[in-house]
Amino acid sequence: MVLLNGKVKLKNLHKLYACTKMKRFNFLLTFFLVNISLIVNGQEKKDTTSIMHAFRKGKIEGHFRFFYMSTNNYEPLTDYYALAFGGGLKYQTGSFKGFQSGIGGSYAWNLSSSDLTQPDPTTMIMNRYEIGLFDQTNPSNKKELQRLEDFYIKYNFRKSFIKYGKQSIKTPFINPQDGRMSPTMEQGAWVEINELNKTKIEIGWLSRISPRSTVKWYSGASSIGIYPSGTAISGIKSDYKGHLDSKGIAIAGITYSVNEQIKLRLWDHWVENIFNTAFLQAEGEFSIERNRKIITGVQYIHQQAVNEGGNADPAKTYFDPSQKVNIYGVKAGLEFKKTTIRFNYSRITKDGRFLFPREWGREPLFTFLPRERNEGLGEVNAISVNFFKSYFRQKLHAEISAGYYDLPDVKNTRLNKYGLPSYYQFNLDLKYSFSDLPGGLNAELLYLYKMRKGNSYEDLRYVIHKTDMQQINLIINYNF
Repeated sequence: MVLLNGKVKLKNLHKLYACTKMKRFNFLLTFFLVNISLIVNGQEKKDTTSIMHAFRKGKIEGHFRFFYMSTNNYEPLTDYYALAFGGGLKYQTGSFKGFQSGIGGSYAWNLSSSDLTQPDPTTMIMNRYEIGLFDQTNPSNKKELQRLEDFYIKYNFRKSFIKYGKQSIKTPFINPQDGRMSPTMEQGAWVEINELNKTKIEIGWLSRISPRSTVKWYSGASSIGIYPSGTAISGIKSDYKGHLDSKGIAIAGITYSVNEQIKLRLWDHWVENIFNTAFLQAEGEFSIERNRKIITGVQYIHQQAVNEGGNADPAKTYFDPSQKVNIYGVKAGLEFKKTTIRFNYSRITKDGRFLFPREWGREPLFTFLPRERNEGLGEVNAISVNFFKSYFRQKLHAEISAGYYDLPDVKNTRLNKYGLPSYYQFNLDLKYSFSDLPGGLNAELLYLYKMRKGNSYEDLRYVIHKTDMQQINLIINYNF
C-alpha cells in the first residue's frame, strides 16, 4: 500500500492481503482506518457542512489488555492457568446532519495456557474459567481470535439518539460483562430518549448476539446454550442448544430520578416465544452529615415463560412453563470519606429457577460477586457484605467482599440447574490507576476463594470449578 499525494495506491493491496493472511474483517477495518487517517490529516476541503468534515472530526479509540488467570481446584482435580494478550480499535465519525457511523473490532492471542481441549480426568468436565479468555466454542482455537464488534449508524436528535447495527448495550441483564478479553455485543436497533425531565427511556430490538468469549455472531435463540446448559427440571441433561425458536428480543427501560437522592428503574426483557423478565429497582443516597451518606436499595424481579418456553418438548425447552420466578433484594450501607460499607440480601423463592442466558450478560442481584452466579437456582438465601476504600489520592481502590449462599440440594434439579452446592465466597479486588501516565493505564488484581458448605455426596462433579477453589486474576489495561 503506497501513499501518493494524499491518496492510497491500491494496485498491490491484494498482495498485502495474501501475504499477511489477514481475516476479511481485519482487512476491511485496516483499509477503512487508513483512509480515515488521511482525512483526519487534512486531505479534504474545509467545508464544515460536508461528509468529509464529519470524517475529519471523527474519533479513533482503542485499548490493549494483558490477562493472567490461574485456578487452583480441590485435589485431585486439575488446576489451570492462562495468559492472554489482545486489544481493540474503534472509529466513530463526527456528526453530519445528526448522523454518525462507527466501526471497530477486537483481537486476542493465547500466549500460554493449560491444555484447555482436555477434560479433567477425574470428572470428565471441561475447563470453566480460563477458556473464557479465548474461544468458548472452540478450546483449540489459539490464533483466530478476532471479531468485528461495532458496525453501526447513529442518528442524534436533540438530547436523544437512535442506533442501528452491531453495538454494545447495557441493561440490567444484557450487558458487556467485560471480565475477560472480549465483551458481549449485540446487533439490532437501540433508542435512547432524554427529552423528559429527570427521565431516560431506552427501547430496543435485538436480532443477533456475539457472546463474551466467542468470535462469531448468532441469532438470539441460537446463542442460548453456547455455555454449559446444566439439567432440565426433570434431571436429564438440558438439550435446548439449537432447538429454540425466537424472532428476537424486545427491551424497554425507564430510569426516573425522583430527586437528587432517589432513583427508580423499571425494565422489561421479552424474548419472543421463550420467556419474559421484569425488573424493578429503587436506590437512594441520603446525606446525614458532612461526608457521610446512607446507601439503600430494593429490587424485585419476576420471570415467566412465553408460550412453551422455546420448545414444546420439555427436554428441549429453555424456560419450563410450569415455573415462575420471584426474586427480592435489599441493600443498605454507609459511605464516609473514602470508605463504603454495604450489606446485601437476595431471596429467590421456591416457585422456580432464576433463568437468564449467561451468554448475554451478568445478573444484577445485589449479592453478586465476580466469578460466580445464582442464575439457574431457586429457593436461595444469599447474604453478602462489601467494604470499599480508596488510597493514594483515589489511585488505589480496594474492595473486600464476602458472602454466604444457601442453595437447594445439588440433586434437586427442579431448583438447582448446575448442581452447585451451598458455599461461602471471599473476594479481594485491588485496582490501581496510573494517572500520571499518558492515556489510561490501570491494573487490577482479583483474588477469590470459594468454600463448600452444602453436601456434594462425595461426587467431585459438584465440586470442580464450583467450590473449594482459589483463583488469581491479574489484568492490565491501557486505553487510548
